[in-house]
Amino acid sequence: MAKPQMPLPRHAVRATRTAGREMRSRLLDAASGLFKERGVSGVSIAEIATAAEAFPSQITYYFRSKEALFVEAACRDVLYAGSAAEEAAAGARTPGDYTRALVESVMRADALGFFIEALTLTRRRQDLAPLIERTIERLHAEGLRAYEGQIESHGWRSRLDPATSARRFWALALGIALEGHATGRASEELAAEMLRVLDAQADPNRRDQRLKLVAGASRNVSSDPETSS
Repeated sequence: MAKPQMPLPRHAVRATRTAGREMRSRLLDAASGLFKERGVSGVSIAEIATAAEAFPSQITYYFRSKEALFVEAACRDVLYAGSAAEEAAAGARTPGDYTRALVESVMRADALGFFIEALTLTRRRQDLAPLIERTIERLHAEGLRAYEGQIESHGWRSRLDPATSARRFWALALGIALEGHATGRASEELAAEMLRVLDAQADPNRRDQRLKLVAGASRNVSSDPETSS
Protein backbone atom coordinates (compact mmCIF):
# COMPACT_ATOMS: atom_id res chain seq x y z
CA MET A 1 0.00 0.00 0.00
CA ALA A 2 1.46 3.36 -1.04
CA LYS A 3 2.18 5.82 1.70
CA PRO A 4 0.19 9.08 1.54
CA GLN A 5 2.31 12.00 0.36
CA MET A 6 2.97 14.62 2.99
CA PRO A 7 2.38 18.25 1.99
CA LEU A 8 5.50 20.31 1.42
CA PRO A 9 6.48 22.61 4.29
CA ARG A 10 5.70 26.27 3.78
CA HIS A 11 9.31 27.32 3.34
CA ALA A 12 9.70 24.75 0.55
CA VAL A 13 6.56 26.05 -1.18
CA ARG A 14 7.86 29.63 -0.97
CA ALA A 15 11.25 28.58 -2.34
CA THR A 16 9.57 26.75 -5.22
CA ARG A 17 7.43 29.76 -6.08
CA THR A 18 10.44 32.09 -5.92
CA ALA A 19 12.44 29.80 -8.19
CA GLY A 20 9.51 29.69 -10.61
CA ARG A 21 9.26 33.48 -10.75
CA GLU A 22 12.99 33.78 -11.30
CA MET A 23 12.92 31.25 -14.13
CA ARG A 24 9.97 32.99 -15.81
CA SER A 25 11.83 36.29 -15.58
CA ARG A 26 14.98 34.79 -17.10
CA LEU A 27 13.03 33.29 -19.96
CA LEU A 28 11.21 36.57 -20.62
CA ASP A 29 14.47 38.54 -20.56
CA ALA A 30 16.17 36.17 -23.00
CA ALA A 31 13.15 35.94 -25.28
CA SER A 32 12.62 39.70 -25.37
CA GLY A 33 16.07 40.42 -26.76
CA LEU A 34 15.91 37.64 -29.35
CA PHE A 35 12.37 38.44 -30.47
CA LYS A 36 13.13 42.15 -30.93
CA GLU A 37 16.14 41.29 -33.02
CA ARG A 38 14.68 38.54 -35.23
CA GLY A 39 10.91 38.37 -34.71
CA VAL A 40 8.79 35.47 -33.55
CA SER A 41 9.42 33.32 -36.62
CA GLY A 42 13.18 33.85 -36.55
CA VAL A 43 13.77 32.45 -33.07
CA SER A 44 13.45 28.87 -31.87
CA ILE A 45 12.49 27.60 -28.44
CA ALA A 46 15.90 25.94 -28.20
CA GLU A 47 17.67 29.26 -28.79
CA ILE A 48 15.64 31.00 -26.10
CA ALA A 49 16.33 28.19 -23.65
CA THR A 50 20.07 28.35 -24.36
CA ALA A 51 20.13 32.13 -23.88
CA ALA A 52 18.27 31.77 -20.56
CA GLU A 53 20.39 28.80 -19.43
CA ALA A 54 17.22 26.73 -19.22
CA PHE A 55 15.67 23.67 -20.85
CA PRO A 56 13.22 23.89 -23.77
CA SER A 57 10.70 21.98 -21.67
CA GLN A 58 10.70 24.84 -19.15
CA ILE A 59 9.44 27.23 -21.82
CA THR A 60 6.48 25.00 -22.62
CA TYR A 61 5.90 24.40 -18.90
CA TYR A 62 5.69 28.11 -18.02
CA PHE A 63 4.31 29.56 -21.26
CA ARG A 64 2.80 26.62 -23.24
CA SER A 65 4.10 27.90 -26.61
CA LYS A 66 6.62 30.20 -28.24
CA GLU A 67 3.81 32.51 -29.37
CA ALA A 68 2.47 32.85 -25.83
CA LEU A 69 5.99 33.68 -24.63
CA PHE A 70 6.28 36.28 -27.40
CA VAL A 71 3.05 38.01 -26.39
CA GLU A 72 3.82 37.97 -22.68
CA ALA A 73 7.32 39.36 -23.27
CA ALA A 74 5.90 42.15 -25.45
CA CYS A 75 3.23 42.99 -22.87
CA ARG A 76 5.78 43.13 -20.08
CA ASP A 77 8.10 45.36 -22.10
CA VAL A 78 5.42 47.89 -23.05
CA LEU A 79 4.36 48.16 -19.40
CA TYR A 80 7.99 48.83 -18.50
CA ALA A 81 8.07 51.48 -21.24
CA GLY A 82 4.97 53.13 -19.78
CA SER A 83 6.54 53.22 -16.31
CA ALA A 84 9.76 54.65 -17.73
CA ALA A 85 7.81 57.39 -19.51
CA GLU A 86 5.98 58.33 -16.33
CA GLU A 87 9.30 58.53 -14.50
CA ALA A 88 10.83 60.67 -17.27
CA ALA A 89 7.89 63.11 -17.09
CA ALA A 90 7.52 63.18 -13.30
CA GLY A 91 9.55 66.37 -12.85
CA ALA A 92 7.79 68.40 -15.55
CA ARG A 93 6.64 71.84 -14.43
CA THR A 94 4.23 72.63 -17.26
CA PRO A 95 1.62 70.58 -19.16
CA GLY A 96 3.63 71.00 -22.36
CA ASP A 97 6.84 69.73 -20.78
CA TYR A 98 4.95 66.78 -19.29
CA THR A 99 3.44 65.74 -22.61
CA ARG A 100 6.73 66.18 -24.45
CA ALA A 101 8.64 64.05 -21.94
CA LEU A 102 6.04 61.29 -22.14
CA VAL A 103 5.95 61.25 -25.92
CA GLU A 104 9.71 61.31 -26.43
CA SER A 105 10.24 58.51 -23.92
CA VAL A 106 7.54 56.27 -25.39
CA MET A 107 8.53 56.83 -29.01
CA ARG A 108 12.18 56.04 -28.30
CA ALA A 109 11.27 52.71 -26.67
CA ASP A 110 11.73 49.62 -28.83
CA ALA A 111 8.96 48.04 -26.74
CA LEU A 112 6.30 49.85 -28.76
CA GLY A 113 7.10 48.07 -32.02
CA PHE A 114 7.43 44.79 -30.15
CA PHE A 115 3.95 45.22 -28.66
CA ILE A 116 2.47 46.10 -32.05
CA GLU A 117 3.80 42.78 -33.39
CA ALA A 118 2.08 41.03 -30.49
CA LEU A 119 -1.18 42.79 -31.35
CA THR A 120 -0.90 41.48 -34.91
CA LEU A 121 -0.12 37.97 -33.71
CA THR A 122 -3.23 37.79 -31.55
CA ARG A 123 -5.42 38.21 -34.62
CA ARG A 124 -4.45 34.63 -35.44
CA ARG A 125 -4.23 33.46 -31.83
CA GLN A 126 -7.36 34.66 -30.07
CA ASP A 127 -6.48 32.55 -27.03
CA LEU A 128 -3.73 35.12 -26.35
CA ALA A 129 -6.05 38.15 -26.66
CA PRO A 130 -6.96 38.34 -22.92
CA LEU A 131 -3.33 39.13 -22.02
CA ILE A 132 -3.28 41.92 -24.60
CA GLU A 133 -6.57 43.30 -23.28
CA ARG A 134 -5.31 43.29 -19.68
CA THR A 135 -2.10 45.02 -20.73
CA ILE A 136 -3.91 47.78 -22.60
CA GLU A 137 -6.26 48.35 -19.67
CA ARG A 138 -3.28 48.53 -17.33
CA LEU A 139 -1.55 51.05 -19.60
CA HIS A 140 -4.67 53.19 -19.48
CA ALA A 141 -5.06 52.81 -15.71
CA GLU A 142 -1.42 53.61 -14.94
CA GLY A 143 -1.46 56.54 -17.36
CA LEU A 144 -4.61 57.89 -15.75
CA ARG A 145 -3.14 57.55 -12.26
CA ALA A 146 0.03 59.44 -13.27
CA TYR A 147 -1.87 62.15 -15.16
CA GLU A 148 -4.33 62.75 -12.33
CA GLY A 149 -1.40 63.02 -9.93
CA GLN A 150 0.21 65.71 -12.07
CA ILE A 151 -3.07 67.63 -12.40
CA GLU A 152 -3.63 67.53 -8.67
CA SER A 153 -0.10 68.47 -7.64
CA HIS A 154 0.26 71.35 -10.14
CA GLY A 155 -3.33 72.55 -10.32
CA TRP A 156 -3.49 72.08 -14.09
CA ARG A 157 -6.81 72.08 -15.90
CA SER A 158 -7.23 69.14 -18.27
CA ARG A 159 -8.88 70.00 -21.57
CA LEU A 160 -10.48 66.53 -21.70
CA ASP A 161 -11.52 64.39 -18.80
CA PRO A 162 -8.37 62.60 -17.54
CA ALA A 163 -9.60 59.10 -18.43
CA THR A 164 -10.16 60.14 -22.05
CA SER A 165 -6.75 61.80 -22.19
CA ALA A 166 -5.03 58.66 -20.90
CA ARG A 167 -6.77 56.38 -23.39
CA ARG A 168 -6.23 58.82 -26.26
CA PHE A 169 -2.51 59.01 -25.51
CA TRP A 170 -1.92 55.27 -25.95
CA ALA A 171 -4.28 54.95 -28.91
CA LEU A 172 -2.33 57.65 -30.75
CA ALA A 173 1.04 56.25 -29.66
CA LEU A 174 0.26 52.79 -31.03
CA GLY A 175 -1.31 54.10 -34.24
CA ILE A 176 1.53 56.51 -35.04
CA ALA A 177 4.16 53.90 -34.15
CA LEU A 178 2.47 51.32 -36.40
CA GLU A 179 2.47 53.71 -39.36
CA GLY A 180 5.99 54.93 -38.63
CA HIS A 181 7.57 51.50 -38.25
CA ALA A 182 5.89 50.33 -41.46
CA THR A 183 7.40 53.25 -43.38
CA GLY A 184 10.78 53.27 -41.65
CA ARG A 185 10.49 56.66 -39.94
CA ALA A 186 12.86 57.60 -37.13
CA SER A 187 11.68 57.84 -33.54
CA GLU A 188 12.29 61.61 -33.55
CA GLU A 189 9.88 62.00 -36.45
CA LEU A 190 7.28 59.86 -34.71
CA ALA A 191 7.59 61.93 -31.54
CA ALA A 192 7.16 65.18 -33.49
CA GLU A 193 4.09 63.78 -35.27
CA MET A 194 2.52 62.62 -32.03
CA LEU A 195 3.10 65.97 -30.35
CA ARG A 196 1.46 67.70 -33.31
CA VAL A 197 -1.59 65.44 -33.16
CA LEU A 198 -1.92 65.53 -29.37
CA ASP A 199 -1.61 69.32 -29.12
CA ALA A 200 -2.15 70.74 -25.61
CA GLN A 201 -3.61 68.30 -23.10
CA ALA A 202 -3.98 70.69 -20.18
CA ASP A 203 -3.54 74.32 -19.19
CA PRO A 204 -1.51 75.68 -16.27
CA ASN A 205 -3.45 76.93 -13.29
CA ARG A 206 -4.58 80.55 -13.44
CA ARG A 207 -2.07 81.68 -10.82
CA ASP A 208 0.85 80.41 -12.92
CA GLN A 209 -0.59 82.10 -16.02
CA ARG A 210 -0.89 85.45 -14.20
CA LEU A 211 2.68 85.20 -12.92
CA LYS A 212 3.92 84.44 -16.43
CA LEU A 213 2.02 87.41 -17.89
CA VAL A 214 3.31 89.76 -15.19
CA ALA A 215 6.87 88.53 -15.64
CA GLY A 216 6.61 88.96 -19.40
CA ALA A 217 5.23 92.47 -19.04
CA SER A 218 8.04 93.42 -16.65
CA ARG A 219 10.68 92.24 -19.10
CA ASN A 220 9.07 94.22 -21.91
CA VAL A 221 8.95 97.41 -19.85
CA SER A 222 12.55 97.14 -18.70
CA SER A 223 13.80 96.48 -22.23
CA ASP A 224 11.90 99.38 -23.85
CA PRO A 225 14.35 102.32 -24.11
CA GLU A 226 11.55 104.90 -24.09
CA THR A 227 10.02 103.60 -20.86
CA SER A 228 13.25 102.76 -19.07
CA SER A 229 14.93 106.12 -19.56
